[in-house]
Amino acid sequence: MTDSFLDFTGKVVLITGGTRGIGLETGLSFGKRGAQCVLTYNWGDHDEAAINAAFAEKKALKPIYLNADVSKNEDTKALLQELKSQGFTGIDIFISNVSGAMVINAFEDYTLKGLKQSISYSSFPMVSYTKEIFNTFGKYPKYIMGVSSTGPVNYSIGYDYVAASKTVMEVFVKYINFRLRKHGVVINAVRSRAIKTKLFENTFGKDLVEFAAKYVPDNYWIEPIELAEAIVGLCSGYCDTISGQIITVDKGTSFFDNLMEIYTRSQKKKLKTA
Repeated sequence: MTDSFLDFTGKVVLITGGTRGIGLETGLSFGKRGAQCVLTYNWGDHDEAAINAAFAEKKALKPIYLNADVSKNEDTKALLQELKSQGFTGIDIFISNVSGAMVINAFEDYTLKGLKQSISYSSFPMVSYTKEIFNTFGKYPKYIMGVSSTGPVNYSIGYDYVAASKTVMEVFVKYINFRLRKHGVVINAVRSRAIKTKLFENTFGKDLVEFAAKYVPDNYWIEPIELAEAIVGLCSGYCDTISGQIITVDKGTSFFDNLMEIYTRSQKKKLKTA
């Protein structure tokens, strides 16, 4: 999608966890098309100067940074009140991007407390932010997007809680679409296969990253910009009949990346080296 194809000038885009990884790339994709991006952050440091430089390079408006823990409703209320005090009259696009959960190593690791914490970070913010946006500005965002993963349908190491909470979020997408359709809200979620970000390494470990670099072809990976551009397209106005859907952004690899395909690849490699 070209930078000039869509114009989001005058639109306000709120992205949770927007200072790194997928969230940041999504902000840049909207920003280069004229949107005013509001990026929330909480865990870890963020390099504000570097992010500003990245937006400036795209000729995008300087983003607004707000520190907020998505699991705390008081933080959500405070950040929206801050935006209102700065003269903003609403949020046009809300991207629920933050995900957080402990890595599970064994069945004994399952606890109700851990599951609730995962849901509070990875699922319920889609609901809590949407409600508070309405409470603050008297209107819902036109577009709501959730960032999911293939965890609900494919196994990943230690991903139990994330997969469970993403499943909950995907169910909310379908029901929120029904509940808010009379308000003209368009809501979807994008599933993506693994994306090589720092979060991927933190979740699955350096050993898996090195293994993947050796055995997984580069074109099997989804780049953050590819997922970001899909999100922009779904919020463009050209796809408004798509709502309440879970859309997989994976170049089709979820279909063929299996034992049969690995075997086929290995056979081709043998033929080349014979």
